[in-house]
Parts: sequence; C-alpha cells; structure tokens
Amino acid sequence: MVWLPLFTLLAIVAATLAIGWTVDQTLQRVADRHPEAPVWPLLRRCRVPLQVVVAAGLLLGTRPLEHLLDLRGETLRHGLLLVLVAGLGWLTVRIVAAGIEAGFSRYETVAGDSARLQRVRTQVGMLRRVVSAVIAVVTVAVMLLTFAAMRALGTSLLASAGLLTVVAGIAAQSTLGNFFAGLQIAFSDTVRIGDTVVVEGQQGTVEEITLAYLVVRLWDYRRLILPVSYFVSRPFENWTRKHPGLLAWVVLHLDHTTPVDLLRTALHQRLQATPLWDGLEWSLQVTDTTPTTLVVRAAMTARTTDDAAALRFEIREQLIAYLRDEHPYALPRVRTGDGTGGPEPDRPSGR
Repeated sequence: MVWLPLFTLLAIVAATLAIGWTVDQTLQRVADRHPEAPVWPLLRRCRVPLQVVVAAGLLLGTRPLEHLLDLRGETLRHGLLLVLVAGLGWLTVRIVAAGIEAGFSRYETVAGDSARLQRVRTQVGMLRRVVSAVIAVVTVAVMLLTFAAMRALGTSLLASAGLLTVVAGIAAQSTLGNFFAGLQIAFSDTVRIGDTVVVEGQQGTVEEITLAYLVVRLWDYRRLILPVSYFVSRPFENWTRKHPGLLAWVVLHLDHTTPVDLLRTALHQRLQATPLWDGLEWSLQVTDTTPTTLVVRAAMTARTTDDAAALRFEIREQLIAYLRDEHPYALPRVRTGDGTGGPEPDRPSGR
C-alpha cells in the first residue's frame, strides 16, 4: 500500500521543517534576552545540518522510502546511514565553530591591547580550521568503516602502518610542511591577521591565514597568495609585530636658506590639528646636504598603517604649501649664477 509510506514521508518532511524552525526561533528568543552572549546567534547556523540529521534519522528509523522506491532495503539503509554520519560531522563542525567564535567575540570586547587581539584572532582562526579538519577526517573515517570491505582492509592497514606512514610522509611532505608551518605561525606570533608585511618586495596587509596558504592584500587590492611555509623558511618584514602603529616620515629637498626652526614649528602645529597623529612622537631634522639642497626629514607616529600613510600624504602637502606661501625662497631652485657673489633670492621681510 503506497499511501502509508507516502504519508510517513510527508510527516517526516513536516517534522524536519518544524524542528528546524522551532530550534531557530528558540535560539533567536534566547539571543534577544541575552544580547551579551554571542554564542546564541552563532548557533543559528546549525539549522540546516540539524535538519539533515533529523531527516536522515527519521528516514532510517521508519523506512518509508523502501516502499516508495524500488531499491534494496540494505542499500538504502546504508545510504541513509552515510548521510546521517555526514550530517552529524557537519553539525559538530558548526557547533564547535560557534563556540570558538563566541569565545573570541567575548574576549574581543574586553581586550585592550590591539596587538594581543590580532595574535588571538590568528590563533583562533587556525584552531577553528584544525578542529574542523580533524572532525572531517574522523567523519570520513567513520563513513568508510561502514563498508565491510573497508573494515577488512583496516586490519591490513594497521599491520603495515609503519610502511604506510613513511610512504604517506614522503608523498605529502609539502602538505604536512605547510600544515605544521601554519601551526607555528599561529602560535609563535611571527605574523598575524592584520599585520603589515613586506614580502617579495611588495607591501600589504595579512588578510587570511589558513593551514596551507597565507593571503596578503596589496595596496591596489590585489591578493598575494603564498604557502605558509614561506614565512618560516624565508626572511620577510613585519612592520607591526610589536605595535600596530608606525613611524611615518616625509623627506623634503629644500634650499639652503630654509628656516628650519620655523618649519619645525609649522610641522608641530599641523600635527596637533590632525586626528591622524597619535600624539606620541614627532621630529624634524636635517639629515643630509647636497651642493644645492638640504635634505629635511619630518617624522611622526600614527596608530595604524593606514593612518601612517594618510598622515604622510597630508603632512607632505601641508609643508609644501606652507613653504610656498610663507617662505617661497626655501623651495629648491636651479642656480644659474657663476658663483661670484651674484644677487641673493629675494626674501620676505621680517621672516
């Protein structure tokens, strides 16, 4: 009789949708009552894998498809068992990821050190990927062990595990090297998400760290993708490892008659007027001379690399404008005199 299994199948579909909706709404209400706990909104991502587990479990227990589809019962049950195991692995990954992200979100609200926050963010991301990979491997292993042939093969594999380990280690040397390099990067604090690095002559910001590769976002929004083993085997520059701020500097080539003291005062005034300066350090020094110019360097600190770049552009423009308007004789010029005491460039009086 086809009506009974069809009704059972429809009841399973309705029960699956109802359970998923009920759990989702319950989590939403709990999240509204406890907005300080970030774990409840994150757990709502488990709705789909939960429905897969519920549907596979009910179908495996009631077996309505055996009557609707012309399939052998054992084959169908084995297929549903595989779906159930895969769904459980998927659900476990989502629950663990929600717990890890919720823990980091709570830590993020109380952490005051941005450098430590970047380090923890990198470690949490790597931990989430490692745990997900382990759960995926265990899930696939359990699914394979549901086959009788694989269970028989498992005994043989255990007997020759030493040889297989050596062969697998040689074959996957690069993959394993990247895996352990990723763990080393995450917990040795050599590079973190958000760090400004210079790699292969290119400056960028670390955007993502995985178990296999690292993504650096360049200034023009291109992505430089490198294996993580690169960062444990080759030298690279990390500008923000100890502190997220940077020392920005502007180099100006000016005339020997430049009033350096007045220019130093003008620099300080402009730094105090811009929110890009963090208020920690600044200086203006004559770092070199040439037969025709003075080399003046204005240095100042900023909170982040983006602020440092913007501050450098702004101060360069403002100092040039100040010299152009107040001391035009200080701008570099090509001298055409014969060096015998020709007339000096006109200076504004009283400056």
